[in-house]
Amino acid sequence: MDTTSLIGKDLAASLNADTKARAAAITAQGAAPRLALVIANDDPASVWYVKSLNRAAERLGIACENVDLGVDATAEQIRAKLTELSADPTVDGIMLQTPLPKGVGLDDVSSAITAAKDVDGVSPLSLGLLASGLPGFPPATSEAVVELAKFHGIPLAGRLVTVVGRSNVVGKPLLQLLLAENATVTIAHSRTANLSAVTTPADVVVAAVGRAALITADHIREGAVVIDVGTNEDDNGNITGDVHAPSVTGKAAALTPVPGGVGPVTTALLMRHVIQAAESTR
Repeated sequence: MDTTSLIGKDLAASLNADTKARAAAITAQGAAPRLALVIANDDPASVWYVKSLNRAAERLGIACENVDLGVDATAEQIRAKLTELSADPTVDGIMLQTPLPKGVGLDDVSSAITAAKDVDGVSPLSLGLLASGLPGFPPATSEAVVELAKFHGIPLAGRLVTVVGRSNVVGKPLLQLLLAENATVTIAHSRTANLSAVTTPADVVVAAVGRAALITADHIREGAVVIDVGTNEDDNGNITGDVHAPSVTGKAAALTPVPGGVGPVTTALLMRHVIQAAESTR
């Protein structure tokens, strides 16, 4: 079987073109849309991602400010800064970059981000709005999975979808987005007993655990669609996904590449959220 590569480049380009035009229209009315990236780590992957967000924002006409609180920032300091930025009328969107300092959990601080500026949908309020089907920003990575499937003509309504991963960043919000598309969804995770028994019946398998090569050909049925959200670093310093692509290729009907699949769409959607936030308040 030929396995189609679900590349994110074209969808990201389309989203970015729309975002750039809308950003220019906002800027023409006074000031450029503004995103505040709050950072409290020196993780190499995080540093790389922040730079990529800075470049993306610059290309699209979005002002992006890095607010570096340092690796020793406390939960109280992070919450205070998020509260300050939430009250700042010149800030349209706020993103809290992970990982956080040791001893600080996302749940400890994310509630300080007002939902109207929570462009990556990490706060309990944003997640609650999503679960209730009310307006708000979903986590961009979860949204990217759904948008990428739609873009490539993969039906979701009535399909069996297994999401491997239960984080508040991807797995749980993705469940809500897939239910909104009328998919029938199963959530599995790294501790699921006999994982293949849960994944092989699925029409679509989404891997979002953060464990390299967790999903192999033995975990999918012939003709399944496999969406790989994982970003892991291998022994050679290369980025690899949660799916063992060589074994899945030829058995899956379609597979997202890593990198180049979900990632570009995630960034594009995050930037679109900044524009939406700016449009709703100006």
